[in-house]
Amino acid sequence: MAARKISTVLSRSFSSAVAPPRFFSRGRGGAGQSRLICRYNSNLAAVEDPITPPVSVKYNQLLINGQFVDAASGKTFPTLDPRTGEVIAHVAEGDVEDVNRAVSAARKAFDEGPWPRMTAYERSRIIWRFADLLEKHTDEIAALETWDNGKPFEQAAKIEIPMTVRIFRYYAGWADKIHGLTVPADGQYHVQTLHEPIGVAGQIIPWNFPMLMFSWKVGPALACGNTVVIKTAEQTPLSAVYAAKLFHEAGLPDGVLNVVSGFGPTAGAALASHMDVDKLAFTGSTDTGKIVLELASKSNLKPVTLELGGKSPFVVCEDADVDQAVELSHSAVFFNQGQCCCAGSRTFVHERVYNEFVEKAKARAIQRTVGDPFREGIEQGPQVDSDQFEKILRLIRSGVESGANLKAGGDRFGTTGYYIQPTVFSDVQDDMLIAKEEIFGPVQSIFKFKDLDEVIQRSNNSRYGLAAGIFTHNLDTANTLSRALKVGTVWINCYDVFDAGIPFGGYKMSGNGREKGIYSLSNYLQVKAVVTSLNNPAWL
Repeated sequence: MAARKISTVLSRSFSSAVAPPRFFSRGRGGAGQSRLICRYNSNLAAVEDPITPPVSVKYNQLLINGQFVDAASGKTFPTLDPRTGEVIAHVAEGDVEDVNRAVSAARKAFDEGPWPRMTAYERSRIIWRFADLLEKHTDEIAALETWDNGKPFEQAAKIEIPMTVRIFRYYAGWADKIHGLTVPADGQYHVQTLHEPIGVAGQIIPWNFPMLMFSWKVGPALACGNTVVIKTAEQTPLSAVYAAKLFHEAGLPDGVLNVVSGFGPTAGAALASHMDVDKLAFTGSTDTGKIVLELASKSNLKPVTLELGGKSPFVVCEDADVDQAVELSHSAVFFNQGQCCCAGSRTFVHERVYNEFVEKAKARAIQRTVGDPFREGIEQGPQVDSDQFEKILRLIRSGVESGANLKAGGDRFGTTGYYIQPTVFSDVQDDMLIAKEEIFGPVQSIFKFKDLDEVIQRSNNSRYGLAAGIFTHNLDTANTLSRALKVGTVWINCYDVFDAGIPFGGYKMSGNGREKGIYSLSNYLQVKAVVTSLNNPAWL
């Protein structure tokens, strides 16, 4: 699969040549279809019954050593449907004892099991077989993602699960291409480096992209020959355990991949501080990332990869095509209900085109389709849970109170579930809370700037440094900005372009280390130097 431009894919509706996923609800059919896709300023969502998801929950236990098991305590917790707030299923609540069991299984699988000892080619074949199974079950897993998370089914089925499959195939290809070097040395020595698996990898994934984050972490870890204990987010525990079951069907040995559902302060903390975990990877908020790093350092100094928050600038230069810039910036902010760490949530617009841009951005937000994410044509579903819902509304209120100009939205959508109107602010100032805090919701803040020096300084005036977007036709402007912005990824005249081979990670408090691509392999490898004395060598 070529690099996926999410904003472009989302703007395309299904044509007659591309059939929608078989689970798509087209509503009640015929003339009624138009009323099933509603703009944010309609109250239709409040009166329509939610669609019954086309999937059942098959797995709600922990997966430890190849077996589904209850939590040692017997406790469960509810995972909720964000469309209604109702319970989908009760899921096993892992705790310290369960993490200990999972780590013990992973340790035994690494120290005694076949996974790190089988040929790299055989590991590659198992990962590839899993990718095939994942592709076969795309609709079921996508439906679980939508049900648990609230993201549009079209997005999950046509973009995210295919990207997940691509990631695993990419790392299946890497499995038998990981090798060390020979190094010339002064003297009669043969020197080689070995790239060895690091051991037991602990991984903590977030709720906004459960399956993609599963692939970004599990893929390289397994390709390098490690074993894994992964903790899912308590808001979205359903899809990862389903995928892990498919991995075992593909031939993965017991204990190599263990899945624990639970809460951060208990299961997450136990994993981060575990003395027998050799490597930790975490994706989530910056504040939680600090806690994870502290726990890792206070235990066994395990290395930690962190992919954290962002407040990414999207810079619209004076030569921009305003219509194109509006559409691209809209996708950069509102994709996935705004629940994206690299969302282009600070839209900087040159003063020459500012007024035109603001009015068109307002019109585009009003036209955004909001509703049941299982309906065809919906662009925006509900936020993931009540905590996120209330946080976003609180920050919207702070924007109004601090003097930003509310151009669109600003309130909940409907009366049921965690839906929020697509919201646009203009005349936003850098010292406002909405300009500094990661909102993680469907809120666009538009700033005015005069010249490049100004926008560079203001864009970099953030504790975050995850990503940035630049919209210009001037090559010199693009080069100047892309080198000056202190971020891990810069998109020029595009946004949210992801590919298995493109590294992703941040500067400053957006984290450390890189995921995806060749760079992620180093997260899961140890480098060992082996020096052998040579007796009367023919050459050096």
